[in-house]
Amino acid sequence: MCGRFNLTTTPEAVAEHFRLQRPPRFQPSFNITPAQKILNIVQLDDNSLKAVNLFWGLVPSWSKDDKNSHHLINARAETIREKPSFRAAFHKRRCLIVASGFYEWQKLGSGKQAFHIHRHDNDLFAFAGIWEHWQHDQHLLYSCCIITTEAVEIMQPIHERMPVIVPQSDYQQWLDKSADEHAVFDLLDNSAYSNMVATPISDWVNNPKHNDASCLR
Repeated sequence: MCGRFNLTTTPEAVAEHFRLQRPPRFQPSFNITPAQKILNIVQLDDNSLKAVNLFWGLVPSWSKDDKNSHHLINARAETIREKPSFRAAFHKRRCLIVASGFYEWQKLGSGKQAFHIHRHDNDLFAFAGIWEHWQHDQHLLYSCCIITTEAVEIMQPIHERMPVIVPQSDYQQWLDKSADEHAVFDLLDNSAYSNMVATPISDWVNNPKHNDASCLR
């Protein structure tokens, strides 16, 4: 799964990486948790890209309320095309969730060891995500979740699941609303993990209230 990550770069760096027309608005964070707004890149109807802040915890459009959104922070790649909560969004509402790194915990006999997973060069990357819009009376909510899959070699000693990372060369196809669904599904192959490293860190990050550079030490 993926339940915690960070985004510590500048708006200008995000604009350059995703070729946006203007720097996005977001608050850099060393400890991003579910049930808050996170930075997404989506494709508009004119095929241009836009940075938007969406609630992390997907609420399906058919849901009776938005009370259980925290349960849908992740969607399993293996069943994303069949599950009612995710299949419509996977077909037409895919997004890129911007990150500098993410955290995972390895179970040990005496507790858990935290790891920071990031690129070799510490550059930006993007999780594969889907988004939804939910409306009831005057309440409108735009939400998203991160797609996860089985762990590859670098992650297997730490956790059996991991978030899907989209290679930069596949950004356009992943966001393309007209792309063939089978071809899009094939993008979830985790080739981007060849650029990732897992660094053990202290337990400072365990507390979601801790949000500073000490989370990466």
